[in-house]
Amino acid sequence: MARYTGIFTVAVKMENLQPIFTEIFSYCGCEILYNRGDYLMAREFPGQVSFSKLVTIEITFDRLTNTTEKTRINIVIRNEELALKLDNHCRQVFDLLTKLIVEDSNWELLDSIIEYNSSI
Repeated sequence: MARYTGIFTVAVKMENLQPIFTEIFSYCGCEILYNRGDYLMAREFPGQVSFSKLVTIEITFDRLTNTTEKTRINIVIRNEELALKLDNHCRQVFDLLTKLIVEDSNWELLDSIIEYNSSI
């Protein structure tokens, strides 16, 4: 199983995150399957890659301290593909998502931590 994680701290109101991530997921070829306000789960549209390569993205949002302008975004991207190559499909989607988060103009990126776990 391939699995990649990232933690991003951004300056944005929490209520603005869902529309931003809906657009980001769309650009990545994913749709939101579950939305609980502070938790989103998305999955790639079937048909482009084999079933084992379909990527699932889980995102949780945590408001930092007592401010409404800082939010921590925790991301886990995984699939069932054996990560035999460093540049596998899950890693490619993770890199694209990370790039979109870092470059998004809807917020100011304050901090980021990225972890590459190619297999579990």
